[in-house]
Amino acid sequence: MRIIAEQPDHAAGIEDLLDLAFGADRAVKTVYRLRAGVSPVEDLCFVAVQGDAVEGTIRYWPVTIAGRAPALLLGPIAVAEHRRSEGLGGVLIRFSLNRAWALGHRIVLLVGDAPYYQRFGFSRSRTLGLTLPGPVDLDRFLGLELMPGALDGVVGAVEPHRPSVGTPPGVRLDFLPGTGGRLIFADCRP
Repeated sequence: MRIIAEQPDHAAGIEDLLDLAFGADRAVKTVYRLRAGVSPVEDLCFVAVQGDAVEGTIRYWPVTIAGRAPALLLGPIAVAEHRRSEGLGGVLIRFSLNRAWALGHRIVLLVGDAPYYQRFGFSRSRTLGLTLPGPVDLDRFLGLELMPGALDGVVGAVEPHRPSVGTPPGVRLDFLPGTGGRLIFADCRP
């Protein structure tokens, strides 16, 4: 089993895993509102493969809190049914969180099973001042500080990363490939 960067030829295997894990109607969930029209963070999308078979997948998405604090949204993560008792999900989470930390990310959010994600440091207490753009079981809305204190005093709505909102003409805010999903400010004015 190898963990490698997600590639376009993994798309069908990933979709099959996600359908099996979450159902074909998964796109109606609140977290999908944060992913709509936004590309995942390329440097944090991984698959676990055995030969040509995709056995696991994990992705992260760029979001902002109150339009000013950049964060990552973890998910979805899915593992093939015959691999679920082998700890592969935990391996994917640890591997990707270590990568996110190494790339300088500070905050990771998710909606998931608290008893499972607590072992990786996620906590409901980190998201008490945050809101999501739709209904969610708040006990499942969890956060992790990759840098201690990153969520101190941070309150507000979690929003999809929209680089054009609130930026002056000629200035682009973007999560660029190859930068680890860090927010890049590019002044494009003449």
